[in-house]
Amino acid sequence: MLVLEDTYMKWIHYKDECLKMIESEPFPHGLFCRRTFDSYTCWPDGSPGAVVNVSCPFYLPWFDKVSQGVVFRRCGSDGRWVEDQKGEVWRNISQCEEEPEVTFHDRWFKEMLVSFKILYTVGYTMSLFALVSALIILLSIRKLHCTRNYIHANLFVSFILRAVSVIVKDNMLERHWGREIMRPSDLGEMLSHKTAIGCRLAQVLMHYCVLANHYWFFGEAIYLYSVLIASVFIDNNKYLPYICLGWGTPLLFVIPWVLAKLLRENKECWAFNENMNYWWIIRFPILFATLINLLLFMKILKVIFSKLRANNQNGYPDYKLRLAKATLTLIPLFGIHEVFFIFATDEQTTGILRYVKVFSTLFLNSFQGLLVAVLYCYCNKEVKTELAKKLQSCRMNNRVVCCPQ
Repeated sequence: MLVLEDTYMKWIHYKDECLKMIESEPFPHGLFCRRTFDSYTCWPDGSPGAVVNVSCPFYLPWFDKVSQGVVFRRCGSDGRWVEDQKGEVWRNISQCEEEPEVTFHDRWFKEMLVSFKILYTVGYTMSLFALVSALIILLSIRKLHCTRNYIHANLFVSFILRAVSVIVKDNMLERHWGREIMRPSDLGEMLSHKTAIGCRLAQVLMHYCVLANHYWFFGEAIYLYSVLIASVFIDNNKYLPYICLGWGTPLLFVIPWVLAKLLRENKECWAFNENMNYWWIIRFPILFATLINLLLFMKILKVIFSKLRANNQNGYPDYKLRLAKATLTLIPLFGIHEVFFIFATDEQTTGILRYVKVFSTLFLNSFQGLLVAVLYCYCNKEVKTELAKKLQSCRMNNRVVCCPQ
């Protein structure tokens, strides 16, 4: 996309120079084909019966490869440019066209990218359905209403919003860059700020949802630490601090990133980063939350092992053990891959390492929601017990309605 915008700006410069030439230079006497700009090449005046050739336009992205090439036109004996069978002015641009150098590696890379997109689309879709149904279960059963499950519910919502925002962002980018370009004005419209508003908003929404997702999992880690060790961060019974942490903290980073983009890199859909310092506004809080999570989990793991030994003797609360088991299961799928690639950024990774990073990140991020829903809801003993009671109650009510005494 950066190449597209750069090409368009060079095309504008090329056109302006051509129009200045057309207006400033004097016209020859007698019969001649008039100078013109056909949106591809700047043509000078042509003598009747002559073949006019000009150098390949410099705005072409592959100009270095065709800099010695020329474009041909014929000036008819009647002083008009020769036309083809379709009634359009004939020209030969074969020397200025890019040679198709599609290698096996290029085809494999494109197919792999398509496969990756299908993979994470399937992952986010499955996660979306699982999370929505899990959220309905947690909110519809009154006995499940507590601070712990409220935090779970918000985590579900953050995963839902993350999945929706990624899907919306992909669709907006595809609509923005996938439109057919029939004339130069189409390209200018596509690159205009007005047209890019939709995909920019999608980018902002996605970054906010990703940050909220990480900080709600941070809230899960803090709650688990408070329950199992000590209430040193946030009181277990207070829900508002978790709301501020999960939904408020992302605003502290998304807003500065938006301002940086508006003032310094207000180009296209904000999907690319020329200055990586601006990207670190989003990347740093994610890595910070991930590192703190891992430190908390290591501390929790140590405490759990020590308390498990005395579980039978001391009557250690079962729900705490189940909560710890469910949360600790998520450690390798929610933090380690982030930390492992902390210094292997998108700009620095190449070759196999880049493919491994992209695959692991897309796979784990897209299927995390499904895993969270399974661990915190579908495999939760408390939830299954309450669902069984609800089902039994519904059966009893139906039996009374169908078979009144």
